[in-house]
Amino acid sequence: MRSYNPDLTPPWKRSAPVPEVPADHDLVVEEVATGFCGAVIRCEADTVTLEDRFGKHRVFPMEPRGFLLEGRVVTLVRPSRAAPARPTRTASGSIAVPGARARVARAGRIYVEGRHDAELVERVWGDDLRIEGVVVEYLEGIDDLPAVVAEFAPAPDARLGVLVDHLVPGSKESRIAAQVSSPDVLILGHPYIDVWEAVKPSSLGIPAWPSVPRGQDWKTGVCRALRWPENTGAAWQHILSKVTSYKDLEPELLGAVEHLIDHVTAPEGG
Repeated sequence: MRSYNPDLTPPWKRSAPVPEVPADHDLVVEEVATGFCGAVIRCEADTVTLEDRFGKHRVFPMEPRGFLLEGRVVTLVRPSRAAPARPTRTASGSIAVPGARARVARAGRIYVEGRHDAELVERVWGDDLRIEGVVVEYLEGIDDLPAVVAEFAPAPDARLGVLVDHLVPGSKESRIAAQVSSPDVLILGHPYIDVWEAVKPSSLGIPAWPSVPRGQDWKTGVCRALRWPENTGAAWQHILSKVTSYKDLEPELLGAVEHLIDHVTAPEGG
């Protein structure tokens, strides 16, 4: 006797099976319906909570074929207690690539205003930058930016990104940035007087960054207001030590740096 499949659905209408993936902590997925991308921070009976790189949380049902993992449709399931550890994320929120070698440096560069800016970018995005082959260099202030850009001679295969402190309308920084015009140069900034302010006060255990009177050195004024020793180098090392991931930084800086990395690493003609 011939046996028959009880499923009478035509083959072309059947959904192809997809893998079931345990919703382990820190697994980065994208929810299919909304496009929300984040890391798993909580898994309950039939829901999963994701956190994006800006700290926003969303709860989604763990429906079949409901998520994308590295571009592939998957079904999330509750993890078992003995589930193997998933790759951890880098400080920027990207999936870590254990054992990955640094890429040969690109011709493109990202310039930042000072050493503190460069150290902060390295602390959070260092792993990503090495994999992408992006070198970060620092300027001694923004006054010479037009000359620096002219000497760099940006091109489609050597794009330049610049991160500027206190880039707000009407500022000296905005006027200097306006002198540089090229499709291969992207100048972005944050609204803070200094990159110190881009670190969340909560990460430092302070209620807010103090207001420093005009005419007073801002960093020295901050140290005085917070009753820190008036040693700005030591103060910065204390601040930097409290930054362990993108969660310790304000969204305005996060968005600017991510955009600059995308600009420098975009394929030619992209």
